[in-house]
Amino acid sequence: MDTPKVTQAMIDAYDEYTHLTLDRRAFMERLTAIAGSGAAAATIAPLLAASKASAAVVPEGDARLKAEDVTYPGGTTEMQAYLVRPKDAAGPLPGVIVIHENRGLNPHIRDVARRIALEGFVVLAPDFLSPYGGTPDDEDKAREMFTTLDMAAAVNNAEAGRVYLAGNADSNGNVGAVGFCWGGGMVNRLAVASPALGAAVAYYGAQVPADQVPSIQAPLLLHYAGLDERINAGIDAYKAALDANKKTYEIHVYEGVNHAFNNDTSAARYDKAAADLAWSRTVAFLKKYLS
Repeated sequence: MDTPKVTQAMIDAYDEYTHLTLDRRAFMERLTAIAGSGAAAATIAPLLAASKASAAVVPEGDARLKAEDVTYPGGTTEMQAYLVRPKDAAGPLPGVIVIHENRGLNPHIRDVARRIALEGFVVLAPDFLSPYGGTPDDEDKAREMFTTLDMAAAVNNAEAGRVYLAGNADSNGNVGAVGFCWGGGMVNRLAVASPALGAAVAYYGAQVPADQVPSIQAPLLLHYAGLDERINAGIDAYKAALDANKKTYEIHVYEGVNHAFNNDTSAARYDKAAADLAWSRTVAFLKKYLS
């Protein structure tokens, strides 16, 4: 049968499923009602989800990079992480922490870490599910783990990652952070908690309360998807607080695209034009404030 058309209502249902509820049965029932049949829903669901089969932009084993799995001491537990840097760099490089979505440290985020490393950075991608033994293969199980994750401890583990990366022999000591979805919200939290953070880039991440904004020292680059009503509801209050406290920031809203528009493993939500523009802005921002 022909592939059914993915509508905005289907994308909204998936967003609700992945961020507001873990009831897959209810999601499939809703998707079936929208699509018109169970067969159509079964065809559409993989288009909405991220595909592990998608090819990496920068493959594992790329000869230009040195990559390894490492551990570092977190706030209360040993943290697992992926460390990657250019193989032939001449001298120390700025560091970037890459913070994953609510699926954990998966192949896509490892690929993103390699992409950033090729731009001239030492990159650390921590696994924030390390307290549970690490990211499982089952994405539903991973998302369930996030609902019980101690967020204060997670922020401490992010800051411990910054300290670890700043002290890496290949790092110049200047460390920024880039995060996506759950990770975007964590970047905002880290910016509050870490006065030493050099730059913060949040892709469609939840904002921090206005009363926490005075603690932010890092310049912020905030990417939002125009159709992402759930996250965008907090933009105005965040902007007002950043202005009132005279913080350095940029906000970009990419019209007509969905939450997770940067994730090229999700066929229905990925938007290449927006992703490419946001990426170019991200790299320029990190180089400006960390080099």
